[in-house]
Parts: sequence; structure tokens; C-alpha cells
Amino acid sequence: MRIKIETMAARIDARFKDKMKRIDSICGELTYELAKDDLVAIGTVLHDDEEFGFEQLMDVCGVDYLTYGDVEWTTYSATESGFSRGVAREPVILDEADTFDPRRFAVVYHLLSMQNNVRLRLRVFPGEENPPVIDSVVGIWNSANWFEREAFDLFGILFEGHPDLRRILTDYGFIGHPFRKDFPLIGNVEVSYDAEKGRVAYKPVSIEPRTLVPRVIRDDNRYSEDLKDGSADG
Repeated sequence: MRIKIETMAARIDARFKDKMKRIDSICGELTYELAKDDLVAIGTVLHDDEEFGFEQLMDVCGVDYLTYGDVEWTTYSATESGFSRGVAREPVILDEADTFDPRRFAVVYHLLSMQNNVRLRLRVFPGEENPPVIDSVVGIWNSANWFEREAFDLFGILFEGHPDLRRILTDYGFIGHPFRKDFPLIGNVEVSYDAEKGRVAYKPVSIEPRTLVPRVIRDDNRYSEDLKDGSADG
């Protein structure tokens, strides 16, 4: 399998050169990053050209890197930010900023070439504009239709050229995008049946914010100096 992966990597590097940047993978998976303006053109070649043959799109997913790399436990004892990170202090409905960090949101494509028995992952950053926008690949892989709707619903990423871009998991009147890292874990509203109105109605969420991260005790007997290797006689 390693030979097949490196063979495919050599073909990609030779064909696309600096338009695709290989990303290191600790598990040996073939991953490339490319500019959003090149997505459709490169995707078409990867699909149509027999030397690549990525005829199947297995998955499309959104990623929010807002808190990527943040350290939760920065001290010996539990910190306030670490212990309380499961609670949103202020409810967030929509991010009204004009721009985002250009590498905050990403769209990841998982491709499969059955004829070459190789998988390929592509990562594309939509850029800094709000809302994030990227070209749809439904015209290349039909299976992208529902995947892109899911990424739109959960992350608020728009796919230009999608034939029917609407929510797929949340309700039509839902406000916000629940997989964004700044969206409150308890949500903003809840739905229940109102007997008087004879219909389903929205109301402010009644769930109280709660801590989802357990407090860690680091001073019990497991940390005793007498139990460390080489500290006891014999």
C-alpha cells in the first residue's frame, strides 16, 4: 500500500506541481492542500484522468479551526478555562464580523480511486470572507450534493453552484450553525409542542449551562514520590 500511495503522490506532484501542497500525515494517509480557485479544475482532472481515477467522493466535511492548538491544561492544577470550557458564557447566534481568519474554516474532501486502490484527502480553505464561500463539486461528483448541504448547515459554508443548498439536519428556521466552535453547546432555542396553539413552537432554551469537563485531581497517592521508579529501596 505504501508503494501505491507514493506512486500516486509522484503522479500528483508531477502533474500539478506547486498547485497542490502535500501535508504530512502521522498515519501515512495521502493529503494535499490546494487553493479554492483551483478546486474544480483539479478535481475534474483527478476524476476524469485514468492516471488518477478518483471516481468516488466518499465524504465532504467542514472544519472550524477557531480553537485549534489552544492548551486546556496549562498548569499543574485544573485551570478555570480548562475546567469551564464546556460552558458558553455568552450566547452566540451569528458572527457579525466582516471577515474571519483566512485559515479558520476548511472543507475536506475524501476521494477513492478503485482502479488504483488509493485514497486521497484534499483540504481547501474558503478564505477570510464572511460567510465563507467555495465552489461546489456536485458537477464532478454527484455524491457531494448532501455532503455540501451538511457542511452548509453545520458550519455555514456556502457552496457556489450547488443546485439546492438548504439545511439538511437542523430545522428550516434554525438560526446559526451548531458545529462552529463559538456556537453555545446548549443552543439558543428549543422546540416543544404547544397545546394551546396546536403546533410546535420555539422558546428560549431552558437547559442550564453545565460543565462537561471533569475536574482532575493531581495530588492523590498515585503521584507520591515513594511510588516513582527507583525511589523505593530494593
